[in-house]
Amino acid sequence: MKEIIVSGFGGQGVLSLGLFLSYSAMNMNFNTSWLPSYGPEMRGGTANVGVVYSGGEIACPLVTNPDVLVAFNEPSLAKFETSVKENGCIFVNSSIVKSKVKRTDVNVFYVPVDELASGINPRGGNIIMLGAMLTVLDSLTDEAAQAAVKQVFKSKPNLIEPNLRCLREGTAYVNGESNK
Repeated sequence: MKEIIVSGFGGQGVLSLGLFLSYSAMNMNFNTSWLPSYGPEMRGGTANVGVVYSGGEIACPLVTNPDVLVAFNEPSLAKFETSVKENGCIFVNSSIVKSKVKRTDVNVFYVPVDELASGINPRGGNIIMLGAMLTVLDSLTDEAAQAAVKQVFKSKPNLIEPNLRCLREGTAYVNGESNK
């Protein structure tokens, strides 16, 4: 079972990233839970989503001790950093978050999503992060994530290829293969 929290400001694609993760897990035949949480102001307010996927039953969709945290902004890192499991992973949007993770018992990835997405799709930072996450979520394949992108954007086919490029760029960045 994997438990993930994605958190940031509304408008950063937080809930969408949770959806992409859920669809990717479903494409791998996992049982999946997607539980969003956001304030009354969608754009600009804080939002987070808990994603749980498992080969077995999911007894509770609440994520309190995630294996993976994605922090798109400073308040999200401050709020959720301590809740990540020992040896878990924290992905930080280093385009916005200037603080460093204080913990030494987790794996940390600083990903400049805004800069990486700017030349491809300026609104694709969440897909950049999905690609970055695929480097540690060995239970999800690149093919499953690509299929999720195609599912979500099937009514907007012109957005599929730029978002697939964002996915590849996120993976390449974490693997040290990016030109940026």
